[in-house]
Amino acid sequence: MSYERPKTVSLYTLGCKVNHYETEAIWQLFKEQGYERTDFEHQADVYVINTCTVTNTGDKKSRQVIRRAVRQNPDAVICVTGCYAQTSPAEIMAIPGVDIVVGTQDRQKMLGYIDQYRQERQPINAVRNIMKNRVYEELDVPYFTDRTRASLKIQEGCNNFCTFCIIPWARGLMRSRDPQEVIKQAQQLVDAGYYEIVLTGIHTGGYGQDLKDYNLAQLLRDLEANVKGLKRLRISSIEASQLTDEVIDVLKNSKIVVRHLHIPIQSGSDTVLKRMRRKYTMDFFAERLERLNEALPDLAITSDVIVGFPGETEEEFMETYNFIAKHKFAELHVFPFSKRTGTPAARMEDQVDEEVKNERVHRLLTLNDQLAKEYASRFEGEVLEIIPEEQYKESEQDNLFVGYTDNYLRVVFEGSEDLIGKLIKVKIVKAGYPYNEGQFVRVLEEQVQ
Repeated sequence: MSYERPKTVSLYTLGCKVNHYETEAIWQLFKEQGYERTDFEHQADVYVINTCTVTNTGDKKSRQVIRRAVRQNPDAVICVTGCYAQTSPAEIMAIPGVDIVVGTQDRQKMLGYIDQYRQERQPINAVRNIMKNRVYEELDVPYFTDRTRASLKIQEGCNNFCTFCIIPWARGLMRSRDPQEVIKQAQQLVDAGYYEIVLTGIHTGGYGQDLKDYNLAQLLRDLEANVKGLKRLRISSIEASQLTDEVIDVLKNSKIVVRHLHIPIQSGSDTVLKRMRRKYTMDFFAERLERLNEALPDLAITSDVIVGFPGETEEEFMETYNFIAKHKFAELHVFPFSKRTGTPAARMEDQVDEEVKNERVHRLLTLNDQLAKEYASRFEGEVLEIIPEEQYKESEQDNLFVGYTDNYLRVVFEGSEDLIGKLIKVKIVKAGYPYNEGQFVRVLEEQVQ
């Protein structure tokens, strides 16, 4: 039986930046084999669904998308990968129409599995135990489908095992990418036209813990010294414990590492942190923040907070609230605690009532609004650099564009399409939140070809 090799693949990503990065890497593998990429709403010969499992909702959404692909083209090869695939392959194999399940490793083998499936017509479950893996899986992404900020994955896995989190089981233990590979890939991205690179991973700040005599601070220095033409370097997320004096020193002296750090706090109460199995105290966290603010007075510090963790009392919540208010975070991502099946926290007693959770979330969001406006107002009247990312969609006007400053202020300004992806100067004419109004000043000279 002979048939023409299909040429179209459709990819769908659920979840975090790392998944988006890996979807782009998977697309490169297909592209090398002569595939064309089509929209998920169109008929394709192969569908790849990159799943998320961080919450039960992530699982549910992943299942919905898988079923949608099966309906779209029942004859297509349906390939499921990512975190949900890693933790629950049997659940996914049980969905009618799923042909191949690959977890969060062995992505290079995906095309081989597709060929094998076409020949044998037998479903393939290729998920292996992730906990045994000690090697970083190289996945190359020379450019991204969206053109403005490039992610660069530098590590995989996490050793923390927080009680609310399933991710170590989905991603395995900490593995760092070879620094030479990171630098090579960064140069490739700059050569492809990106001015900003976001270093990303599952536990990004843990980079180097498994390497001999090499750490995150050295990686940052080496990127700055060796990558020609890189204008901005951002760390997607870093734990307080990883903010060593050496890292703070690099931030202070760097010309390219931006004035923005995302440091997840999760709770501002020592007793809650203990139940979460987070490995720091609020005294330590406060001391690191003070050190940072001395080194970088204009630094934007953003954070994640989980509200209504099992047993959280009003007093414990207020400890979190007051800590955040005192230390003036620039922006918060607030999440009501959600029970993730399979985690210790889901089995804890004293689950907090949904209404109480929502009311606390609301109070923190109101505080966030106030703090974010306060932080932004410090820059009113200043001229800052942004990289326009896209047209501003929340307006009828079609000449409004939006981009981020290095310290992560979202700026809307009047401009033209050709500015997207360039490095430009804008004046902040009216500070606000969620966005600031800016006025275009000029394109930076070094871009004139």
